[in-house]
Amino acid sequence: MSKKSRTRISPIFKRALSHIFTKPATSKYPFVRPPLPKDSRGSPIYEITSCNIIDFGSGPDFTLDVKSIVGSNCRVCERDCPVKAIEIVEVDGKKRPQINLNKCIFCHQCVESCPRKAIKASDLFELATTDKSSLLIKPEYKKKEKAQ
Repeated sequence: MSKKSRTRISPIFKRALSHIFTKPATSKYPFVRPPLPKDSRGSPIYEITSCNIIDFGSGPDFTLDVKSIVGSNCRVCERDCPVKAIEIVEVDGKKRPQINLNKCIFCHQCVESCPRKAIKASDLFELATTDKSSLLIKPEYKKKEKAQ
């Protein structure tokens, strides 16, 4: 081994040794959730019970079902979605929005344009999956369990 090759190993060894005692540059993400900024945009959340209902500010008992007047829901969310990730489907005889998170760019235009606040913002950003059907927010009524 020549003298030149030994001096080349020395700086590499020094650098590797110095990195052993330094703080890691990566975070512990999967195990420790990172703090998110206040205005971070995650997956939209849809509340089916709020859709098609108008509150006139006359108290909690006074609401009006838009379907009885117009025949379908307002469709503002579907119209305003820039990538057409929202599709109107029929659920129990009423038309409701279905959100495809596979297409969604999380611009939250649907959240801002929904007059009844049926679509809300969340900080859920971990959407990795092997099943594309799980990225579809289907408008379903929650089934009430009967007391036994």
